[in-house]
Amino acid sequence: MTKTFAAGRRPAVVAAIALVLTTCGSNVVAQDKSAGASFVEEFDRLDSSFWYVSDGWSNGAHQNCTWSKKQVRVDGGKVHLGFEAADAGDRKFACGEIQTRARYGHGTYEVRMKAGEGAGFNSAFFTYIGPADKKPHDEIDFEVLGKNPRQVQVNQYVSSKGGNEKLVGLDEDATTAFHDYAFTWEEGRLRYFVNGKLVHEVTDASKIPPNPQKIFLSFWGSDNLKNWMGPFSYDGPRRMEVERIAFTAQGDECQFPESLLCTLD
Repeated sequence: MTKTFAAGRRPAVVAAIALVLTTCGSNVVAQDKSAGASFVEEFDRLDSSFWYVSDGWSNGAHQNCTWSKKQVRVDGGKVHLGFEAADAGDRKFACGEIQTRARYGHGTYEVRMKAGEGAGFNSAFFTYIGPADKKPHDEIDFEVLGKNPRQVQVNQYVSSKGGNEKLVGLDEDATTAFHDYAFTWEEGRLRYFVNGKLVHEVTDASKIPPNPQKIFLSFWGSDNLKNWMGPFSYDGPRRMEVERIAFTAQGDECQFPESLLCTLD
């Protein structure tokens, strides 16, 4: 089965109330009634009622590719997000992205992925909400920049304000091996983990997004963000691969043996 859900929750209950703990752990409060339920996605297929495939637009002048459903493929228990030369709108390249239809709040977010290679490319696992959903721009990011695949950048935006970047070193090349990236999002605390190890913690409430967000996986390139992503160079199709992605609402038990949540106090 493609997705499993926490006990007592069904796929249709994506508008269930997400109960979250305060930082002291003694009181329980509702973050938002729109927050979705816990799930584990292992990609034996792509459920279109759960996932939305971005298709036919780009995110701005910084992006040199157009999102295309042709660049999203499920095979061998993985979702493959591609990038290749193609006639795609006003861009010379096509790239792949998927996003959840539901929004998710406080809890643990986890992905097991292998990044795409090459300077000028960005392999991203992140949450986002913004003006198109009649909300401020809030975001929590993991981004592997192909110019240096032994690092991952974490960051968050609150009401469009970023500037919270931190680069984290990796023991292995992110483009040749699968890595586990995760964050736990609580009231007053945000923690980032790589392969089960805590790599960054944020406790300044002004730097922690308050709004439930959609979950995204994307692979894209840029010609003009050279200072950040490196000089773009294309010599053939590239891809990012994801084996598993999961969300566990705060207060729910860990859902699979490899989950970070099974090891946290």
